[in-house]
Amino acid sequence: MSKGRLEAFSDGVIAIIITIMVLELHVPHGAELAALRPLLPKLLAYALSFVYVGIYWNNHHHMLQVSSTVNGTVLWANLHLLFWLSLLPFATGWLGENHDAMWPAALYGIVLLLAGFAYLLLERALIACHGEGSKLAAAVGERDRKGNFSVAMYAVAVALAFIEPRLSEIVYATVALVWFVPDRRIEAIVKSS
Repeated sequence: MSKGRLEAFSDGVIAIIITIMVLELHVPHGAELAALRPLLPKLLAYALSFVYVGIYWNNHHHMLQVSSTVNGTVLWANLHLLFWLSLLPFATGWLGENHDAMWPAALYGIVLLLAGFAYLLLERALIACHGEGSKLAAAVGERDRKGNFSVAMYAVAVALAFIEPRLSEIVYATVALVWFVPDRRIEAIVKSS
């Protein structure tokens, strides 16, 4: 099957996710700059989640750029990823409202953990669809160390949420920084072909 519909559907869902997140930000009551202070935790949670959605969109695009077709397994793996990403607005809202609390910080990490795992499954499904000699397989290698590292860090951050929620939030931000630059492994394969 052609990958065009999968890309279009995914782009639409990701756009809706970002829209839902921004709709959770409400205009402050008051015209002074100080009126923004109570919104700061929500704004920071939104910014982090926006970066995460952007990272997933960017890397999803790169993965599909080196893929020519999709199959049923890829379609289901993609829906699995989109499911976890669609929970990000809820987790973001709860974290923004309760930035010092363990359960909101843990839930945020659980959503990131499961989205990261779903991304790795999608990556494996695309490699299986195209073969071990595919461009994607060459780019990420036999084991995606960066992807596996991220999932492990999310698990650590979830555990940290029960000790000190702010530490878990620092881990989430650190993993986002690691992925902020698009996956150069895939870009290198694209440039060489």
